[in-house]
Amino acid sequence: MRSCLVMGAAGYIGSHLVPYLQGVGYRVIAGARRPCRLPAGVEFRLADVLKPDSLPEALVGVDTVFYLVHAMGAGANFHRLEQQGVKNFAAAARAAGVRRIIYLGAIQPEQCNSRHLNSRRHCGELFRASGVPTVELRSGIIIGPGSAAFEVMRDLVFNLPMMVTPKWVRSRTPPIALSNLLHYLGGLVEAEGVDGEVLNAVGPELLSYQQQLQKFAAHIGKRCPIIPIPLLTPRLSAWWLQFATSVPQPVAKALVGGLKHDIPADDGPLRALLPQTLLSFDEALTESLALEQKLGAEQQGEETPLGLRWRHPEYGFYDRVASGTALSLAPPEALWQVLQGLGGEQRYFYMNSLWAIREWMDAAIGGPALTRGRTNPDRFVKGDMLDSWQIIGVEEGSRLALLFNMKAPGVGRLEFSITPEPSGLTRLTVAAHWHPQGAWGLAYWLAMLPFHLFIFQGMTEALARQAEEVVGIPVMD
Repeated sequence: MRSCLVMGAAGYIGSHLVPYLQGVGYRVIAGARRPCRLPAGVEFRLADVLKPDSLPEALVGVDTVFYLVHAMGAGANFHRLEQQGVKNFAAAARAAGVRRIIYLGAIQPEQCNSRHLNSRRHCGELFRASGVPTVELRSGIIIGPGSAAFEVMRDLVFNLPMMVTPKWVRSRTPPIALSNLLHYLGGLVEAEGVDGEVLNAVGPELLSYQQQLQKFAAHIGKRCPIIPIPLLTPRLSAWWLQFATSVPQPVAKALVGGLKHDIPADDGPLRALLPQTLLSFDEALTESLALEQKLGAEQQGEETPLGLRWRHPEYGFYDRVASGTALSLAPPEALWQVLQGLGGEQRYFYMNSLWAIREWMDAAIGGPALTRGRTNPDRFVKGDMLDSWQIIGVEEGSRLALLFNMKAPGVGRLEFSITPEPSGLTRLTVAAHWHPQGAWGLAYWLAMLPFHLFIFQGMTEALARQAEEVVGIPVMD
């Protein structure tokens, strides 16, 4: 049985590819920078392509690697991070004797000035020059829940009554269904004569982004006029998208740079090698929305984007985050002991008057925020209620996650994490994760952001001081 390492297993494609490979009979190893949700029977290995020391152990006994790592969310230097990661990983794979690397890239236009697409192309060239047998699979826009390009489209259609769009919406590209892409990826494990090849994986239709938006709107029974204007540059388009979609602005900026090109692609060699029935855009859309519902039902109540979206189809897949952090001289167990008093009579350790105002605002519109008290006053138990919050995640002594139940245009969770530092100090972090419901949800988040940053920073410092008092450490003002 071949052993397949999926690098980037926590990402969009990786989270679907891992169970697909397991289902067709391969031994699957998931590689990622941090533990992630995995099916039973899948081994996890910690691996960070920007930390070369983490790679040799991750590659032990690996026959085939799927390299799905990208850094679009890292900002302006993402292309440098991507290319250095490829160099690090290729060197480790060569030393480990990996049989084949399957690199997922992006289809390319004839002339390209997109940093995103150029980086994908160059990463493929680096792999092929590394001495490790590599096949590069270049994909079109992927139609599936969680795909960044698809989520931009989904947010625009669900959340805007009309769209004033840049001229790049008329650029044409051949989108591919997630299931079709998984078939191609899985088939390349055993395919012969593909090492060193570049293969295009695309769907059967060449559609403009405007046509895809219109088809999506028609599919959900919505009329959504689209008015393209020439004045929106790619830079302005990416800036505008941060107010219309939950997709992070650095990712949107990278995507927009590629969407301005017509990108036809010849997929004949791949179809001949791994034949299958390619889904039309409408069929792929039906499949995607059905998969979203299925996974959302399975993950309901869990800390996953689809599990949270199950509450409302307009909730964004990607989250916005605001946090505060503090270092404490107290040990982790003291911080956890203090945190155990959260809610109820103790309230929230800092600026309780602001918390009370927000609760009264919620109550005024029929929300549950004035429901106070805890199901279990002595310890945190997943599923219990803490005031108007629901406990959705507990890692005893280190992490607590609460689901936001007040009325608002979106869904959120509040996460507390306690981490020992190498210095001997303990770091406490409080982070709010917000999945907005359309433009109003984004506006709500932006309006609340200054208060969040102020409150969470003060909360972490108050918790740190109380924990120090518990263990007898003098408080320094």
